[in-house]
Amino acid sequence: MTDETQQRQRWMRALALAETDALAAAWSDWTPKPEVDAIRGPEAGLVMVRSRIDAGGAKFNLGEATVTRATVRLHGEPLGADVLGTSYVLGTDLEHARLAAIFDGLLADAELRGRVLTEVVAPLERSQAERDAARRADAKATLVDFFTVSREHA
Repeated sequence: MTDETQQRQRWMRALALAETDALAAAWSDWTPKPEVDAIRGPEAGLVMVRSRIDAGGAKFNLGEATVTRATVRLHGEPLGADVLGTSYVLGTDLEHARLAAIFDGLLADAELRGRVLTEVVAPLERSQAERDAARRADAKATLVDFFTVSREHA
């Protein structure tokens, strides 16, 4: 995998896992805003989730998941040329998919990428890391240490 692919996966993960309110706040603060045209969606649908037995064996259908996708075209100031943004988000939040696609489009513009990474993606990643740490702490608080009879009598 190339570095560019890994970078895009990182920022798309941050956008897909973000709270819709956080994306909406970032978009409302963004100036100047380019014009946004919907190319596809946002639209919700189902995808089949597949898995492998023992993570490497035969594939099987695990079940279905709802996914919302959107593709937008951004044009006008501050972009140098038209860009496309696309997103796929678990669930049925149409606005979340639309906003994630908008920021993906802004990230496609080389001149705006640094600003979007600094002002939008980095705060989202920090917020997600804090949420993950809180979830891990909650899970660790419920840890039960089962002891065996042999340890009890040792």
